[in-house]
Amino acid sequence: MIKVEHLTKQYAATTALWDISFQVTRNEILGFLGPNGAGKSTTLKILTGYLAPTSGTAVVDGHDVFVNPKAVKKVIGYLPENVPLYTELRVDEYLGYRSALKEVPRNRRHKAIDSAIERCQLGDVRQRVIGQLSKGYRQRVGLADALLGDPKILILDEPTIGLDPNQIRQVRELIRELGRERTVILSSHILPEVEAVCSRVIIIHQGRLVSRGRPEDLRADLQGGGVTITVEVIDPGGAAQGAIEQVDGVTHVDSPDDSPDGYRTLVIKADPDPAVRERIFDAAVERGFKLTGLSSRGASLEDIFVQITTSEGDEPPAADGDAEGGAA
Repeated sequence: MIKVEHLTKQYAATTALWDISFQVTRNEILGFLGPNGAGKSTTLKILTGYLAPTSGTAVVDGHDVFVNPKAVKKVIGYLPENVPLYTELRVDEYLGYRSALKEVPRNRRHKAIDSAIERCQLGDVRQRVIGQLSKGYRQRVGLADALLGDPKILILDEPTIGLDPNQIRQVRELIRELGRERTVILSSHILPEVEAVCSRVIIIHQGRLVSRGRPEDLRADLQGGGVTITVEVIDPGGAAQGAIEQVDGVTHVDSPDDSPDGYRTLVIKADPDPAVRERIFDAAVERGFKLTGLSSRGASLEDIFVQITTSEGDEPPAADGDAEGGAA
């Protein structure tokens, strides 16, 4: 459905993207992740025809983005991070204007607008002036705009910014529903949101693609598939950390806090062996410190993201004239 090969984008001496390649299959929900400035929005703008790359190719639904951008835009619904809206128009007026720009056939526009309004739960504000709406409602207007014309592909850049928790949940359900019938690329800083709805993720850092795969596979790869166990103890003598470090299957113990009354939280990295929890409990009984809490979890997408994007690595190459190599 989408095929990106060796995509590079340079601005003077700055390389925003360097030799990125990936594919997105039909009816897949892809999470597109990276820190601020990693190149996410640049990539999405290239895919939608708003920016031209320095080199490389991008093909969307069989159309080269740079050879036939109009055909590409007909199959894409795009929600940018900062939604540009005509704030003096009413919601239904704006969507009518946008449907005309998107060349939705006149006899289908009313139905298309009604469907988008219903899906984005805008019925109670459809006659309101956009400038009078909250940020959350404006975001939903932008999402409704992206749905006009029934695009085969949706590119959503931070779609839940400004929404309250109930609205975020509703948008998540909508994205899942949309993913059954079209391809979705979701860029978001809310990693639990990505983990909840995406079948696969791509992580870029400093303009480079640094990781890709299903969330469960990335979790399994992180620290050999280990788990994090959090233990709350009453340990006035300070013996708990040393005792737990000796437990079979425990690989590392951190003590981020140490209160004067002996209450302490220990964060334990351990092998994915269910018996480790039991051995920690036995160690507590044997050494005489009291456990007041014990919980465990596997590596989350947030753990993966933090490890990948905070590890030291090569800086992206400079643009032509500043370093050898340049754009290939």
